[in-house]
Amino acid sequence: MAELILGPILRYVSDTEATVWVETSEPCEVRVLESTTRTFTVAGHHYALVILQGLEPASTIPYQVHLDGVRRWPDPDSRFPPSVIRTHGGDAELDVLFGSCRSAAPHEPPYTERADDDRRGLGVDALRANGLRMMRQSPDEWPDVLVFLGDQVYADDASPIAQRRMELRAEVDDDRYDDIPEGVVADFEEYTWLYEEAWRQEVERWVLSTVASVMIFDDHDVIDDWNTSAAWVADTRAQPWWEDHIIGAMMSYWIHQHLGNLSPAEIERQGMLARMLASDDAESVLRNWAFESEGQTPIPGGYPFSFDRWFGDRHLVMVDTRNGRVLEGETRKMVGDDEWEWIVDRCEEPCRHLMIATSLPVFVPGGIHGLQQWSEAVCGGAWGPPFRWFGEKVRRAIDTEHWPGFDDSFRRFEGLLIDLAAGRHGVTPPETITVMGGDIHFSYGVVIESRDETTEFRSRVHQVVSSPIRNILGKPERRAMRFAESDAGRRLGEWLRKRVHRPPSRLRWNLDVEPVFDNTMARLHFEGDEADLVMERATMDADGHEELVVFKRMVL
Repeated sequence: MAELILGPILRYVSDTEATVWVETSEPCEVRVLESTTRTFTVAGHHYALVILQGLEPASTIPYQVHLDGVRRWPDPDSRFPPSVIRTHGGDAELDVLFGSCRSAAPHEPPYTERADDDRRGLGVDALRANGLRMMRQSPDEWPDVLVFLGDQVYADDASPIAQRRMELRAEVDDDRYDDIPEGVVADFEEYTWLYEEAWRQEVERWVLSTVASVMIFDDHDVIDDWNTSAAWVADTRAQPWWEDHIIGAMMSYWIHQHLGNLSPAEIERQGMLARMLASDDAESVLRNWAFESEGQTPIPGGYPFSFDRWFGDRHLVMVDTRNGRVLEGETRKMVGDDEWEWIVDRCEEPCRHLMIATSLPVFVPGGIHGLQQWSEAVCGGAWGPPFRWFGEKVRRAIDTEHWPGFDDSFRRFEGLLIDLAAGRHGVTPPETITVMGGDIHFSYGVVIESRDETTEFRSRVHQVVSSPIRNILGKPERRAMRFAESDAGRRLGEWLRKRVHRPPSRLRWNLDVEPVFDNTMARLHFEGDEADLVMERATMDADGHEELVVFKRMVL
């Protein structure tokens, strides 16, 4: 008899449509409300995406999940409120909860302790803390959508539980683990373990069942520094374990994360889900797709993972900053030209509030910007061929690969913001433009302004970085980051930027939220023309219970 292994996870939601994702223990028919579908099978795992259409706009609709006619969600003894689908409609308020970088581990010491010099604690899980608060609230107080900005799983730093499963598997098939780095998952099967561990914990599972979600990958969903440079790609592709690892990464990402990002119309247009449903086991279908996406060009990027979502008159444009990079040739780019053109077109669509989400921060604080500009220029030969190897070592060692480390793309991004905010080229400026970022393992906010006094911004422009959800930096890394954002660090970064003759940015960004080195999630609230932000850290109260503490409120 079929059981639920993972899910239900509420993914795409519009005025009249929704999709619900599940993993089951065996092939079966899945029913949600009046919609049914069969599962599809990939390498012995069974999944379904139930597409719901004809829903009532601006409604809250409780739902259950039936497998072969038997109710499997919610559990009859559940302590959680009913799972619901809240459709959009009209000018209703919108709450967007977002963050990145969530390691999975038990919610108990030592994992809940703060990282220190000799202790690698992960801290309190901010997603779980939000879920515990939601249980005490009415549904109209819940966030409307979750935006996960990368590193939903750590495929290169597996949890103790996953590590033990890998060790047991290695005892049976030791050849599979020849040469693979410690803590790195080997293939698709082991990726499924990571998602099971991350999404099966009961509070987080309930949250995912009742709040719509969008997701994008970052490097740790695959491996640290993924696609940081052409030299990295060449070195890594030469490793004997890499093919199974990257194919498993792409297959599992499409199933667990990307499929739910797509609208029903886009799913039908692409046709991949239909092909899988038509296969007895779609492993070869998905494996061939993954192989083409990874190897279609000398550098990855054959399949576009960027996408957009509408929430009434609020528009979210999600930018893939990992798989679509251009790393060969004279100019490296965060995204290729065709995908960038698509991003510009989406951002120029008229809306009241625009959110541009990217796993990597665009505007980094202090001297980090100048350091990244310097690193890329040296890698490109600004100090001559002998220093290229040094620039490459720095780039990999300290991750100088955010948007400033792709200068061409950074200049394009700042140009796009200027055009949008100033209403150039016939574009109607949104009331607000919010750049959302993660990855960097501390949280901060910046107000973005033009350095050119003759350029008048008609939009209010901010960047908000919320990271990590659960993966606090150790003390040495926190010290380094604090130095980088200090006055001395800023001066050093400026000196390095000038040494490679990179011009200053056309934009100015001033910290409105000082960097916070805690597990955090940020919440954007939109109502009419107005928008505001609340940033909260997850911690333990005096009685040892998870709680959320506001460290910044700001009007956008």
